[in-house]
Amino acid sequence: MSKSVKIGRNAGSGRFTTVKTAVTHPRTHVVETVKK
Repeated sequence: MSKSVKIGRNAGSGRFTTVKTAVTHPRTHVVETVKK
C-alpha cells in the first residue's frame, strides 16, 4: 500500500487549499499527490 495524500495548492501564491477548492478552480489551483 502506498501512503500518499492529495492536497490542493494555489498556483499563484503556493498556499495550501482544500482539494475541493482546487478542483473547482482549475485555472488557479493544482491538486498534488504527496507521499507520506
